[in-house]
Amino acid sequence: MNIEPKNFVAQKVQDLPFSGIRRFFDVAAKMKDAVSLGVGEPDFETPWNIREAAIYHIENHRTVYTSNSGTIELRTEISNYLRTRFNLKYNPEDEVLVTVGGSEAIDLSLRAIINPGDEIIYVEPCFVPYRPCIVMAGGVPVPIRAKAENNFKLTAAELEAAITPKTKALFINYPCNPTGAVMEREDLEAIAAVLRNKNIAVISDEIYAELTYGKRHVSIASLPGMRERTIVHSGFSKAFAMTGWRLGYICAPAELVSAMTKIHQYTIMCVATTTQYAGVEALKNSIGSVETMRDAFDERRRLMLDGFKKIGLPCFEPLGAFYLFPSIAQTGLTSEEFCMRLLDEEKLAVVPGTAFGECGEGFVRCSYAYSTAELKTALERLRRFVGKI
Repeated sequence: MNIEPKNFVAQKVQDLPFSGIRRFFDVAAKMKDAVSLGVGEPDFETPWNIREAAIYHIENHRTVYTSNSGTIELRTEISNYLRTRFNLKYNPEDEVLVTVGGSEAIDLSLRAIINPGDEIIYVEPCFVPYRPCIVMAGGVPVPIRAKAENNFKLTAAELEAAITPKTKALFINYPCNPTGAVMEREDLEAIAAVLRNKNIAVISDEIYAELTYGKRHVSIASLPGMRERTIVHSGFSKAFAMTGWRLGYICAPAELVSAMTKIHQYTIMCVATTTQYAGVEALKNSIGSVETMRDAFDERRRLMLDGFKKIGLPCFEPLGAFYLFPSIAQTGLTSEEFCMRLLDEEKLAVVPGTAFGECGEGFVRCSYAYSTAELKTALERLRRFVGKI
């Protein structure tokens, strides 16, 4: 019998594309003298006090399993942090779940609430895993295409038009990856007004909450009548420069956290103990480092915006995260063509807007979570490339 291993793979998995972000990053990594603005990873080192705390706990043999939900010390610090910084109140005993980064939080939230055929509304352009995770959980993805003329914000009218009797949840991400868009309180109030009389959950990915430039982040869960229907995701990767530590969390009403904990305990068991101790130190003693990094990102943001203006690439001003989403439509190239030629001709990697949804055509994503020197080199290569088209 001729065995074809591919035939054992589930069809829905075969149909999933590989990440458009990693593809360009992997090519650039093998190219000599390449500069990559492709990955959203801070170039700062994890603050020393956080690393030192992890080392201390390893040396003192604190490396055993923890509670499925995470240590009560970490859950308590998460609760204190969210109350102090964002006016969110969650009981650390049963409303906080520690996860393996924000990625596990996405997976758990969707698998815990979706019945086959449930529709999940989400906003594109969006973080790459949203649509695939909805599909793998048995849901039906319903994208709303955010528009540059609306500053990539979701509007109440767009949401109302997308809701059907099968709608189970709205999935939002603000500050947004890839656009850097921010929903302010009045924007979220309009969305909340649509949802308050409907039996629809909200999944709110707030991993970039600390990285806003101007006004402080507002969580939709802090608005009247929204806490009981909202699942909040966040984590340590972006604000604390802890990407490789894989530490995130979910906060939600106890009934929802309980459902997600069931899945978590069978698939993950618990987050690495050393990582959890590092998280406690981060929340207790590293907010100053977060603010220092945010100020540096703001300077880089303004550097890149000014650079795009001089090159002649229109770009909406992002007010959060560390990405820009300039339009390249005037070049006459598709997003894919633009990125492939830019990498081939100038050894500069950026990500096609289509990696974040079909409506990303005509845009590219550039991360400014890199050193100023790298960003200046990238702008010069981009200027040279655009000048040749």
